[in-house]
This record gives sequence, C-alpha cells and structure tokens, in this order.
Amino acid sequence: MDDPKTWLTLARAPGLHAGQLARPGEAGLRPGDLLRESRPALAALGLGPATIDALKHPDTAALAGDERWLAGGARQLVPWNSADYPPLLASIPDPPLVLFVEGSVAALSLPQLAIVGSRNPTPLGRDTAEQFAQHLAEAGLAITSGLALGIDAAGHRGALRAGASTIAVLGCGLDLIYPRSNAGLAREIVANRGTLVSDLPTGTPPLKHHFPRRNRVISGLSLGTLVVEAALQSGSLITARLAGEQGREVFAIPGSIHNPMARGCHRLIRQGAKLVETADDIFTELGALLDGLRAVARAEAADAQEVFGCVLDKDQEILLDALGFAPASIDTLVARTGFAADAVASMLLILELDGRVAQQHGGLYGPRLPGKV
Repeated sequence: MDDPKTWLTLARAPGLHAGQLARPGEAGLRPGDLLRESRPALAALGLGPATIDALKHPDTAALAGDERWLAGGARQLVPWNSADYPPLLASIPDPPLVLFVEGSVAALSLPQLAIVGSRNPTPLGRDTAEQFAQHLAEAGLAITSGLALGIDAAGHRGALRAGASTIAVLGCGLDLIYPRSNAGLAREIVANRGTLVSDLPTGTPPLKHHFPRRNRVISGLSLGTLVVEAALQSGSLITARLAGEQGREVFAIPGSIHNPMARGCHRLIRQGAKLVETADDIFTELGALLDGLRAVARAEAADAQEVFGCVLDKDQEILLDALGFAPASIDTLVARTGFAADAVASMLLILELDGRVAQQHGGLYGPRLPGKV
C-alpha cells in the first residue's frame, strides 16, 4: 500500500474519487502520481484549482489530526487499493478514495441491505423499520444506514436486537458523531462488531452538501435499499435514486394515503421500486444478487488459496474445525487459523450461504445445527 499520508492527502482534496484513478493492475494514473505532477499536468487531467491547491499544499495540521485519530483503538484507514475495500462499493462509478473506519472492517464486505427513511417518522414507521431490520438481520443480512434520527436509528437498533452487524455511514468525520444524540448508539454499534464509516476526514463538519455524498456510500455498500417512510423532499429518495443508478434494487413500503411520510414511498413504487409487504418480498428480489455475491466470494477465497498454498476445500475444513461447536468472532478465527481477516470473512460468507454456519448474537459465527433454519 502507498504511504498512508498519500491517501490522507488525497482524501482531503475536494472532488477526487477513485473512478479517476487506475485500478490495481492497470496502467494509468496512480495515487502517488497526483502528488508528483505539476500544476499544468493536474489541470490537464481536469482537476480544478481547489483540488490542485490541496494536492500541492496539504494541510499538515489537518493530516496530523487524521493520524492522531487513527492511532485510537479499532480505527483503520481503508484505501481504495486495499484488499479490505468492500467490493460492492468499489464497483460504483465514483467510489471513495479512502474509507475511515471504526469497528469491524470485515463487516463492510458482508451482504448488506440499506434501510433509510424519515428523520421524523410515525411511531408505526419507526416500529416497522426496526422489525424489518431485526428480521432481515436474523436471516443473514447486515443492515446499513446513516445513523440519523428516526428510521436510520431504528434500522441500526433492529440489527443490534438481532445480534447482527450493522454499518453506520456518516456525513462528517468520525471524530464528530452526528447527530450527537446518537453517540450512544454509535458506541453500541462498534461494541457489537458493527462499523462506523465515512469517506470524509476528521474534523469535517456535518454540512448539508456532505449527505448526498454519504448517501452514495450507503447505497454503494448495499445489495439494495429499503425506504420505510419518506416525504416527497426526503434525502432518502436521493439514496434510492443513487441505488438505482448503481444497479442495485430499490424497495419501498407503502402507507396510508393520508400519511405525508408515505408519499415518497408511493412515488418510488410508481417509478418502479419493489413494493414490500414482508421480508420475503426483499429476499425474492435479492436472490440473484446474493448468488452473484456468492460467486464473488468464491473467487476471492480462490485467490486467497494462492497466498496460503492450500486448496479451498481444505481451508474451509480448517476454518470449520477452528469454529468447533461454540460461537466465535472473526478475530478469534483469525487467531486460531492464521488466515487473513478478509479470507476468513469470504469463507464465512460462502459457508453461511451454503447453510453450514450462521451469524449469531454479537456478530459471532457458529455452526448451523441440523434442522435449524
């Protein structure tokens, strides 16, 4: 990986995204190149004056702040060329150059469903979001949302009730939890093997124009986006639009014609979103995508076997033996097997989709017992 300071500098250059760089293994512009190019050469690449200024004259005090934050526990920088970078997010047209992560990095590559909606939902909407999140999480999906008040928070809490992973994508630096009233929820997410993630560096305030940027990460991480309640001008509709543009499924729960919080969902349904009445409606639509993710996971595990010098079946047997009969975390399995965390996460995904293991309370994995579904 390039020097972390290179990635931190790029993360602070406005307007840059990974779609402007060469993918690993391809010829073209690379991260370090941007810091070495002259101003005229950078301008010829289409970069604006503010971007060029940030590249040529980095804010050393701000970069030092990023490094201090990263020195804290359970914090990590995940650059675009890292094996830990979530593959679904990498496939969108404008993936972030860098992800600032607190909590489980492996959770970012789990199959996810985004649940979004109004910050001021009805009590029924809040309960619906939490119940759907809990049920979907118990069925094996990680729940992704934006830590906002209302539907977002209900989605996170539903996943936590299921003892499953939940990913909170913030529209500010991770040193500035927003809204502050959800700071306790953020701590609970990290404590339960969930993840806080942002592509914005430390010290970045929660400004209005940061949230569409945040929303494209929510939808980009996820197989699909479920909108529970949303007014016609809701930011959740931006997330739904971005999901559609990224080739992901869009789901919406209908409501009363008298409820203004249902109008955004009704508009989405008229535009082609899948009407959802039960969780089975979601799994029916996600079946093909889950099969595709399974194929990707198999390919990643096959790549990993070159590193470990073992055939894939043998690696799976080692992992299952290490799991034994009691639930264990990914970190525990890494320690027991010596495999890399991303390889363990990939193999667990395969084994989970094969029905051999199941995610349990607290983000642990255990063997699926005969007759259990």
